[in-house]
Amino acid sequence: MVVIRLARGGAKKRPFFNIVATDSRNRRDGRFIERIGFYNPMASGAEVGLRITADRLAYWQGVGAQLSPTVARLVAQQPAVAAA
Repeated sequence: MVVIRLARGGAKKRPFFNIVATDSRNRRDGRFIERIGFYNPMASGAEVGLRITADRLAYWQGVGAQLSPTVARLVAQQPAVAAA
């Protein structure tokens, strides 16, 4: 099954997450099919904290990919993506 979830990157105590479409059997930070956005929880000021490509998210959901609970919460927070 294809799942859309977070893959952690960044340095120790400075998390950065890629939002990826991957096979659910792969490891969290392992192989993925496509990167569809990112989430930076440490963003401040003018930095972009969350970006998701709406058309690719809609595509993957259209072919049956499931959102992880955390990604579902992030998508609901971003009004432009939630409407798509």
